[in-house]
Amino acid sequence: MRILIIEDEKNLARILKKGLEENGFSVDISFDGEDGLFMAESYQYDAVLLDILLPKIDGLTLLNKLRAKKIDVPVLMITSRGEIEDRIKGLNIGADDYIVKPFDFSEVLARLRSVIRRSKSKPSPLITIDNLTIDTNSRTVKRSGMEIKLSATEYSILEYLALNSGQVISRTELTEHIYDNEFDLDSNVIDVYINYLRNKIDKGFNKQLIHTVRGAGYILKGSP
Repeated sequence: MRILIIEDEKNLARILKKGLEENGFSVDISFDGEDGLFMAESYQYDAVLLDILLPKIDGLTLLNKLRAKKIDVPVLMITSRGEIEDRIKGLNIGADDYIVKPFDFSEVLARLRSVIRRSKSKPSPLITIDNLTIDTNSRTVKRSGMEIKLSATEYSILEYLALNSGQVISRTELTEHIYDNEFDLDSNVIDVYINYLRNKIDKGFNKQLIHTVRGAGYILKGSP
């Protein structure tokens, strides 16, 4: 999952980035609204953490511009105590949720995962595809009740495929959602990790869940 943090408090932004990366997210940071708007328009993100009080372009204006351009990325607004009117405005404009400073990182993580699931129309933290079960809260994976140990990158790729189960996902889309904007999109690293996943998810089972669509990408699907 790829997250954009738009927050002008640099220490807070870096703390959030570190915590999210430790939980398997790929994170880009912008410290002002103008640059944040450019990044949100230029790259595909699974969610945006957006502060209201930003230099150059404030958070509410930025959100309004995104929604006006039909960019429906989930937005978790960061507000301060006493900004009740701004919270209401943000929700009316199209924010998916908000969190109030000061906050615990665990709450940010929970709310972020929740808005991402809702955007994929999967309100439960459990994703089940045939006999494969993924718990997006604990980041545990089981097939036929047997736990499968995955690396952080393997899990991130599997989770994204599962959140979009039944849809073909291109290598470029996977790369853009797993890595930050400094990653080499021409790398074959996705193919390598798909092979790792096949050995862990499909090997030893009669039914294959991870499929290659030649010339298009990959799809995770169970029975029709």
